[in-house]
Amino acid sequence: MSALRAIVVEGVEIPEQLIAEEAQHHAAATAGEARAAAAHALAIKALLLDRARTLDLAADPETDADGREETSEEALIRVLLDQEVEVGAPTDAECRRVFEARRSHFRAPELYEASHILLQPTAEDEDGWEDARVAAAAVLENLIPAPGRFAEMAQRFSDCPSKSVGGSLGQLRPGDLAPEVEPVLAALQPGEMTQAPVRSRFGWHVFRLDRRVPARELPFEAVEDNIRADLEGRAWIAAASHYVEDLAAAARLKGVALSLRPEGEVAAGALSLGDLLADTSGVAERMEAWLAAVDPALADAVRAHIADKDDTFASLVRGEVATFVRSADDEAWTKLISAARDADDPALACVAVILKTKLTPPRQMFNLIKRTR
Repeated sequence: MSALRAIVVEGVEIPEQLIAEEAQHHAAATAGEARAAAAHALAIKALLLDRARTLDLAADPETDADGREETSEEALIRVLLDQEVEVGAPTDAECRRVFEARRSHFRAPELYEASHILLQPTAEDEDGWEDARVAAAAVLENLIPAPGRFAEMAQRFSDCPSKSVGGSLGQLRPGDLAPEVEPVLAALQPGEMTQAPVRSRFGWHVFRLDRRVPARELPFEAVEDNIRADLEGRAWIAAASHYVEDLAAAARLKGVALSLRPEGEVAAGALSLGDLLADTSGVAERMEAWLAAVDPALADAVRAHIADKDDTFASLVRGEVATFVRSADDEAWTKLISAARDADDPALACVAVILKTKLTPPRQMFNLIKRTR
């Protein structure tokens, strides 16, 4: 893995190759946002899988209602969250408060029942569509004086399977039918037929509106189970998010808790930098001589600093390393990995980076464009 460039996210070292592959599955406004989302998703997945294996969990993949089977990793994460994330059931009072606050949202939609006679074109050209329109108009002309024959005419002439039930389309909601015919039905009164054939992508229709049930507010008892399920779902998502945040926080304290291999497998932290740097007893004592050999300028800067502070070399190293481990972000850990990757002594190389960050003044930036008022 040392030959591959990697970054640290949530305490997980991830090869950039994996991030580039994962980014293709994350829709985002920019490529940078997609990569950030991909890196975060890979890190969280690694933390969850490591926790599941630490607990020695096992899981059999399940199949959903659409016939899609979980991967072994998805099954393991599901079992982990089921075991570790617990939420209490919402109380009756909580459910009632949601209902009262959003009463207007709990409505049964408008329903209507309609019947139709469909005449399909015999050919997909203008003549075929015109012949179908003429046939539909003839059916309608026969129905106007005898609307009671609607079911009979549907059985005789309709090209829709509904003809077997007299053309009945059953109970419908707005949006169930083709958009070109919805406004036509909305304008009818129960018992009325369309005054002319109506065209849709299926052919020409003669419609009759049989019944309309207006939208209405539902009582609490009718929606209580849905409210309860929604509250439980929201509470579980919040608890799962906190659980993942806790795993990430614990990993970040170690600096590099885990590594993802190029093929996606989870492994122990490649450098274990958090534990390595936290144990500074040997590093601090060796640091002065090592730094004097590899970076004399930095060694001199450290000596000048401790002279001003009446400190010791080892004490400064311990203090700065402890501060770094406690407060470093993912970017800082990534820089440390780059410094330590090919070093003969990764711990000493990392401490050198930490000291240089503290003792080397930031480069002064100059504005070459003079502002005018």
